[in-house]
Amino acid sequence: MHPSYWDRFIRDHRLIGRSIEIPELADASGLGADLQIYTAEQSREEAEDFYPGIAVAPDGFVPVAQCLGGSGDPYFINVGDGEGGPLYRIYHDAVADEPYDPAEAVAVVLPDYRHLLRYSDA
Repeated sequence: MHPSYWDRFIRDHRLIGRSIEIPELADASGLGADLQIYTAEQSREEAEDFYPGIAVAPDGFVPVAQCLGGSGDPYFINVGDGEGGPLYRIYHDAVADEPYDPAEAVAVVLPDYRHLLRYSDA
């Protein structure tokens, strides 16, 4: 389910299961983020068994992290962006009905998912 570049990135930097906190000022959406990187199995479950994963998977979104801050809004990359693409937050309340409105449901958190390393103690 994960693209090979994402698998390589999380493996090489030992990020699987790691908690990462992104300050509000560093989050492009302005909210800040407290997240934990998914295993491949957790990503698959989010994409196939839960919303918003089910709704956004056809658009190339791959779930990569869970919210630890209480919102329940998972974090995604998009295979269409390729290596170094943005990290997104997808608001689960905004995809309760299909089709969803990407302008309402999808927010960029980091312009390049590799910026996660700036906030990780790895």
